[in-house]
Amino acid sequence: MNEESTLPAKNIILVGFMGSGKSTIGRELGKLLSYPLIDTDSQIEELERLSVADIFSLKGEPHFRNCETQIVENLIEQGLTHHIIATGGGLPVKEENRPLLRKLGYVVWLDANTDTILERTSRTNTRPLLQTENPRKTIEEMLERRNSIYQDVAHLRLQTSGLNIAETAHGILESARYFFGHS
Repeated sequence: MNEESTLPAKNIILVGFMGSGKSTIGRELGKLLSYPLIDTDSQIEELERLSVADIFSLKGEPHFRNCETQIVENLIEQGLTHHIIATGGGLPVKEENRPLLRKLGYVVWLDANTDTILERTSRTNTRPLLQTENPRKTIEEMLERRNSIYQDVAHLRLQTSGLNIAETAHGILESARYFFGHS
């Protein structure tokens, strides 16, 4: 059996809170599989010709969430396969997006603890939802609301705090191969 025949045929979708490692792990998986990486936030920025922060401030979060749904629906309509898709942290929050994500492929929840998220997100001020007086409290409150949603949509949950990027990517790949081989 050659390597090509053991590759997952569908997409691998990464969900999780901002700073959980979706882009980093997505790039590593893309290298391992020679799959292109699609970042839904980047797709929305192209569509809207604005940064995520500007979309939030000028058009509001509901508009941004509708754009996320549009992007996922477009990917499904294109019949997209053999891609890694890194989603925005809030994309699964909109209930109608959850079955769409599962239709698109194998959904992996990259789960990180509050300290890890705070450390990773504090390097930039491009996270509109964390521009608050107390980012730690905001993260804790958002995680409390979102963790059950991530759990609901994901086929696999992986803890990424203190992660080894290569090992994590290989673990996702093996799980995806098993999933697609038995689904």
